[in-house]
Amino acid sequence: GALGIMAGCCYRLSCVAFLGPYWYLLLLDKTSWNNHSYLYGLLAFQLALLGADRYGSLDGLLRPQKRNAHVPLWNYALLRAQIFIVYFIAGLKKLDADWVGGYSMGSLSRHWLFAPFKLVLSEEMTSLLVVHGGGLVLDLSAGFLLFFDATRPLALIFVTYFHCMNSQLFSIGMFPYTMLASSGLFCHPSWPRRLCARCPAWLQRVLPSTQPPRPSPDCHYGGRGGRGGLRLRQHLAAAFTLLYGGDSTVPWCHPRRVSCVPPQGYNNWTNGLYGYSWDMMVHSRFHQHVKITYRDGLTGEVGYLKPGVFTQSRRWKDHADMLKQYSTCLSRLLPRYNISQPQIYFDIWVSINDRFQQRLVDPRVDVVRAPWSPWSPTPWLLPLLLELSPWRERLQELESQLDGHTDAVFIADFPGLHLENFVSEDLGNTSLRVLRGEVLVELVEQHRNRSLREGEGMQVRAWGDAGGVLGGSPSAADGPPPAQLPAGQYHKVHTVSAEPSCYMYLYVNTTALALERNLTRLQELRERVRNGTEKEPLPPELRPILGEPLAAGAVADPVVTAFLRRQRRLEEQSRRREAGLAQRLLRFLRKKFYLFRRSALMTCISLRNLALGRPPLQQLAQEVAFANWR
Repeated sequence: GALGIMAGCCYRLSCVAFLGPYWYLLLLDKTSWNNHSYLYGLLAFQLALLGADRYGSLDGLLRPQKRNAHVPLWNYALLRAQIFIVYFIAGLKKLDADWVGGYSMGSLSRHWLFAPFKLVLSEEMTSLLVVHGGGLVLDLSAGFLLFFDATRPLALIFVTYFHCMNSQLFSIGMFPYTMLASSGLFCHPSWPRRLCARCPAWLQRVLPSTQPPRPSPDCHYGGRGGRGGLRLRQHLAAAFTLLYGGDSTVPWCHPRRVSCVPPQGYNNWTNGLYGYSWDMMVHSRFHQHVKITYRDGLTGEVGYLKPGVFTQSRRWKDHADMLKQYSTCLSRLLPRYNISQPQIYFDIWVSINDRFQQRLVDPRVDVVRAPWSPWSPTPWLLPLLLELSPWRERLQELESQLDGHTDAVFIADFPGLHLENFVSEDLGNTSLRVLRGEVLVELVEQHRNRSLREGEGMQVRAWGDAGGVLGGSPSAADGPPPAQLPAGQYHKVHTVSAEPSCYMYLYVNTTALALERNLTRLQELRERVRNGTEKEPLPPELRPILGEPLAAGAVADPVVTAFLRRQRRLEEQSRRREAGLAQRLLRFLRKKFYLFRRSALMTCISLRNLALGRPPLQQLAQEVAFANWR
């Protein structure tokens, strides 16, 4: 279907061949739904109604009445309106306070593409002004700038740069290239004809015609050679264009304000059907912890499931409707494993736009039997703690004080709930500090509790080992040393205050820190050997750091293996950074070649299997391996 549309061959039939299977596959699995796939489906629907086979098409060669004929202006208006809406509604969505404040894509400015901006701006200002401010201004203005002749050249430069950057920043498939191709819709319809006229005469013989287009019975010319009044078909086309343009803005509207579209059951922390509402990168999420608990309805036995079992998707963690469906699926599958009348409980911790980690759903609710309806709010969804949003500046300040080996997790929890946590022995230096409210720390194996208020904490080792936030050794003003938080054991943090509690974990992976020190020593040792300052001969197990093979009978040292692996990775990164423009372009083209090669081969294998049946598994595995080869 796509090839037929591109070549203008059996155009209407090709549109149907593309449109039907595309929407079928898209609607088949809601986890694959997003703004971009929705847009492709809309564009395919529009193309099925348009006369896009009039110029440079195979249909034009076979049917003279279509060859080089005018296309009605509403065809262009429809496509231009669709692309305009994509830009403008995405810009309206970016008026969200989180985007304007620079919290939605806070880490994006670290990418090498923004290095030119960081020559004159700090990383924070690059994020705020270029990533967030520039994205907001471009989305709001791109449609207007592309529409007017005077501003179109400038707009083409900016949107081309914007989409080329997006193709490198995000893994979003064909969307940047689709938007690049759509920019030509805003230019004068004759630009392909003028482009062909500039080509050499020998090349023009195989290119589409450069002659002016012929009148078409589908067009109404008004006072310029018109053939009577408007026909019913043209009235319907104008009405459809207006109605479609108006309906395409509905996804922007808040569902509680639109009586005809009230999908309140799909609301969570981001209102409405996210993939339908043109929310372009407005929200970034980070999942710290996901736990699925099942309870046997007859015996009361409690167990835990690996998150994502029986599914390959990860989107269920953020959407109430998917959680409901997933729990229903689990309730039907678990009886096969001798679990009767299973009850399913989710404990999902997520941070949105650099806020505290907090629960999305109530972990005390059996989601299998919990109510859910698209027409009413979901009662077991917990609200986003918006009143804690001003804390983000302080959280960023606390993180900035940490050294390179200390990580922090900031948690907010609701009254009456608790967090069950396990401190690995690898994290030999872990601290818990209350930022707001009051909590009760239950040491499960020790059968002891400790109450902590704002400013108090617990940790594994001495006061000063947790990093810069807690400071060095305690002074008299600091009070007594904090209680011990045992490593290698579970503990529970209960929120006992009337308001939500806020606390943070600071932890150092002492095992990783020791490995880093050993790798540094090996690096220094290699430098000393190379410059001749190391007098002692290296033992056989260390010779590989000089590029020599491991001696026969010698046992490979795991630290040396890790060192060599890291050196290879660093060398590869260095080669990538130092690559010239031609090398980068070659790498990009090679990547795209293998991507399309795999798509073509896997499509051929699938069609062969549908027509002739599936071959033996060994043969199929070899064919798939060949398709994946690079």
